[in-house]
Amino acid sequence: MTEFSPVLQSKIDAISIKGKPTQMGALRFQNPLILAPMSAICNLPFRLLMQELGAGATVSELISCHGINYGNEKTLKMLKLHPREKNIGLQIFGEDTQAMARAAATCQEYGPDFIDINMGCPVRKVVTKGGGSALLKDTSKLSSFFKNIRKELSIPLTIKIRTGWDEEQLNAREIINIAAGEGIEFVAIHGRTRTQQYKGKANWQYLESLSDTSKLPLIGNGDLNTPEKVRERLASTTMDALMIGRGALRNPFIFLESQLAPSIFPHFSPADYWQVIERYYTYLSEFTERERTILVQLRKHIVWMASGFEGAATFRNLIFQTTAISDTLEVTRDYFLKLDQLGPVSKQLDCEKSFMAGGHG
Repeated sequence: MTEFSPVLQSKIDAISIKGKPTQMGALRFQNPLILAPMSAICNLPFRLLMQELGAGATVSELISCHGINYGNEKTLKMLKLHPREKNIGLQIFGEDTQAMARAAATCQEYGPDFIDINMGCPVRKVVTKGGGSALLKDTSKLSSFFKNIRKELSIPLTIKIRTGWDEEQLNAREIINIAAGEGIEFVAIHGRTRTQQYKGKANWQYLESLSDTSKLPLIGNGDLNTPEKVRERLASTTMDALMIGRGALRNPFIFLESQLAPSIFPHFSPADYWQVIERYYTYLSEFTERERTILVQLRKHIVWMASGFEGAATFRNLIFQTTAISDTLEVTRDYFLKLDQLGPVSKQLDCEKSFMAGGHG
């Protein structure tokens, strides 16, 4: 495994030891900052990387209950966990109670700390079949839905929802109450409706109001895309924890940087970003033997991590011209290390511009 340099590892360790352990029902996380499940992103390599870079817990990408029950090889591989993963949840989606219960029981055999039900994905192909955020529409079915899945498990069951189907149906409070009655451990809530998809602003006023009456621990999610925003929310939130998704794609150090004041945390340099990319490549190579898959995954994460740095647009064009992994890594190494030679540099991200608004689970 590619090791971090002593300098980078010391930065990581200095912040990690200051993390505040967070109790979420029967589960205890390293800190209150959790990696959100993102489709085609939160595979084993990325989860493990984010855990090492300060995430208090992680959740897998959404996994089809039907693919699990059919024994689909590609789907079952998505259930695989690394021996070093901890505080990890496997997230499943589907519309049929019995199929979800069977899939949850199979997931449990892979050794996660909890099973999570996806009730928030707004993507059409999931919703039209009755899964994801479609489950928010008819709450009369949820009690038996949760109960039948829960009885198949000896580990905690959790859910991730949205504020509601649309602005006229903000029913998260009702769903939390139903979940509490059926033994759900905690609820993560994305601050947008299904209709919003990933556009507009997360409704944090509504999210914060839910804590007043909730019998369950709550995790707030939405628009936490910079360390500054996460720190501000941590200082004022009534939520028990926060969930970070897209923010981690452009800043892999966001979990660490969010835990301390700007004047305290150590500066993460372009050279540090290069080390993170090397580590991610190592994990990708261990996880899959297909060079094309490695190349596609590697390039998109490299480009995301370069966002906001000087010359990122030119670098992006150059990266997508590379056709071999060795060339991709060489070009990337040159870019980040040359940036590093310029002295202390910081990212200049415009977080008001749309990023990954097409959907990711």
